[in-house]
Amino acid sequence: MTMPTLRYLSRQDVESLAIPMVEIIGAVEVALKEKGEGTAEMPPKPGVHPRTDAFIHAMPAFLKGMEAAGLKWVAGFPQNLGTDLPYISGLFVLNDVKTGLPLSVMDCTWITGARTGAASAVAAKYLARPESATIGIVACGLQGRTNLEAMACVFPLEKAFAYDIDPRVSATYAEEMSDRLGLEVVPVDKLRGAVEGLDLVITSGPILKEPTPSIPPGWLTPGSFACPLDFDSYWTGEAFREVDKLATDDHGQLSYYRTVGYFTDTPDPYADLGEIVTGQKIGRESSAERSMSLNLGLAIEDVASAKIIYERALESGVGMELPL
Repeated sequence: MTMPTLRYLSRQDVESLAIPMVEIIGAVEVALKEKGEGTAEMPPKPGVHPRTDAFIHAMPAFLKGMEAAGLKWVAGFPQNLGTDLPYISGLFVLNDVKTGLPLSVMDCTWITGARTGAASAVAAKYLARPESATIGIVACGLQGRTNLEAMACVFPLEKAFAYDIDPRVSATYAEEMSDRLGLEVVPVDKLRGAVEGLDLVITSGPILKEPTPSIPPGWLTPGSFACPLDFDSYWTGEAFREVDKLATDDHGQLSYYRTVGYFTDTPDPYADLGEIVTGQKIGRESSAERSMSLNLGLAIEDVASAKIIYERALESGVGMELPL
């Protein structure tokens, strides 16, 4: 009998495949469609919290239509900021849905960044104005990069404004992303400059259990769309309540996070992205609506992205085969 193997993919292996962001956006939209149609299985993610505001989460999911299943074991440690270590790290295990055997173990850093940006772009596709041309990026780390790249795939962006608590970081980000995307990216020294008067706003700072939110009502302009990736760390309850259409990527996950102390001053969303993508709930209805999607991060998005990575790695011969 031939002994089964699994393919190990390092972060360098995953990144070397250079999978286009537009492809990840398409896969994430299909995964959200499966969720809305009821062909996805995804329990709320359990986790442990070894240090203040740090987490290590288990994120399993199954997509029937895509014939893909797996689990992401992902850590977020704000204590790593300012060091050579990443804020987000972890591994993804992809399984064969016919036998249950593991097919691949891969680094999940690129996956997490790419699928998060892709999910923001899918949310904005349905909730933002199609002509949106300006964007604010709050926090200029990995998510700031992948979200700007993803939004540039969907909207005719003309100008971006970047804010970070460290001005050196936003300056470096502006130079790098301007060159990468051929887009004017301007660093700003005030948070308000990356929020007020802009068509799209992405906030992606560390997720804090006891935050001191700093974005008040009035900054998000009528007609704008925002996507907080840092839970309720940046936006005040009053700012959330000012939004005309508040969505989330998953009702169940949001309910779970409420039970452990997050979103204590956040209203209930009217829909999740699966409902919106499948047309069960309406997206943007007028040019003046303030809209927002509370994207918490879904395992189905990781599974959809990991399957593309695995198949591309097999085609390219990238990675190392290891015995089980």
